[in-house]
Amino acid sequence: MTEGRISFELKNSLSELKKVSKNLELFGRSLDLPQRTIFKINLALEELVSNIIYYGYVDDDDHWIKIAISLEGGVLVISLEDDGIPFNPVEAREPDCGCPIEDREIGNLGIHLCKQFMDDLIYERRGNKNIVVLRKDVEEI
Repeated sequence: MTEGRISFELKNSLSELKKVSKNLELFGRSLDLPQRTIFKINLALEELVSNIIYYGYVDDDDHWIKIAISLEGGVLVISLEDDGIPFNPVEAREPDCGCPIEDREIGNLGIHLCKQFMDDLIYERRGNKNIVVLRKDVEEI
């Protein structure tokens, strides 16, 4: 597995989600990552990006979401940066997955899956930017 890096930007539009999966798929294949691993990482990443698009902005203006993906010493590192309202997914309430689905409160299931699929989730508010970093150990996969 060789080191590598890609970065790209998306507008805050759901139609841009295709770029996320396309870029991740190409990058994952270049690293010979198993399809199952790429799928899980893609699901986590798409969940975070869709949350930014749906809930991150209080206006209808165009905003840009920056994504960088790199392989650093056997660890896949994904960084998301947006200028939306402050939101820390690390502190998001855990959903009650033990109760029947019809009794569950709506929300936070996607962030829960993201935490389950990734090895680390870090949040930082820097100026007017949300910075979320995901890490996944792929060396042993």
